[in-house]
Amino acid sequence: MGVVVPMEKGRPQAEADLNDLVALVADGMARVNTTILSRTGSEVTMIPEVASHLIASGGKRLRPILTLACADLCGYQGGEGAVKLAASVEFMHTATLLHDDVVDESDMRRGQVAARIKWGNEASVLAGDFLLGQAFRMMVEVGSLRALDILSAAATVIAEGEVMQLTAAKNTETTEDEYLAVIRAKTAELFAAACEVGPVLAERPRPEQAACRSYGMNLGIAFQLIDDALDYGGSSAELGKNVGDDFREGKITLPIVLAFRRGSEDERAFWRRTLQEGAIEDGDLETARTILRRHRALEDTVERARHYGAMARDALALFPQSPTKAALLQAIDFCIARAH
Repeated sequence: MGVVVPMEKGRPQAEADLNDLVALVADGMARVNTTILSRTGSEVTMIPEVASHLIASGGKRLRPILTLACADLCGYQGGEGAVKLAASVEFMHTATLLHDDVVDESDMRRGQVAARIKWGNEASVLAGDFLLGQAFRMMVEVGSLRALDILSAAATVIAEGEVMQLTAAKNTETTEDEYLAVIRAKTAELFAAACEVGPVLAERPRPEQAACRSYGMNLGIAFQLIDDALDYGGSSAELGKNVGDDFREGKITLPIVLAFRRGSEDERAFWRRTLQEGAIEDGDLETARTILRRHRALEDTVERARHYGAMARDALALFPQSPTKAALLQAIDFCIARAH
């Protein structure tokens, strides 16, 4: 089953990609990648092995791309500050993935065996800590106290989001507002911080900083909601992990929140057995997908994502037209179109 998202009238899906954005920041990202490679080095052999396993495994590096693009949008000229902050953002993201896989007991990440399977939970957690340390070293080197404040605050909020998710895990009574609070902290906060530090480096006024932050926050929420839908209606290639992992791990995501609220008592009993008690039997994933389809939970999750995408679009209205602004708007289409 695929989640079909009708594209906006007159907006071909071919537009909904990152090509323009990637091209605009290509030179900066080459420097970011060089910085990432140089900063994963350590005399402790296992650290670069574990870190490089995930860093070199692909991923679109959307968050550091956004850092460079928002800096460019606000007129930041050259300099290594944006490059180092973009690399810091990617290290923070990679560290959270390493930690997440341990907490979630995931076996696969970005289409390959998770680091925790290959090296163990302890090595994965400690390699993540190493990357966080390197990220903060680079932030200090940039010399912007405000940028350091934004990214360090984001690290705190992300950790809070992880704990909030643990609290909500397997709790079928989780509300939509409670779930959105989790993904704001766990996922969208880093998008927001990645975008906000660009105008900070460019020393732009607070309204422009707030606009970039709003863009990143709403884009991040939309991105996560599409991931939620893809876990039940996508493919492993789209997700970089096994389809149905959220279900097998007992994660309460927005499609489940909607289906539980709208379902019959028998359906609620099914969710309690599978997600709350972890008593999953053969065929339960397909049953879950059937229930989600019955209550339009996947389609409505995608509609929620489109709503947040529209707010991200509005956030950039403050800025004059430019190739960078157009490419940032196109990134919103890309995030939503992944569910097509």
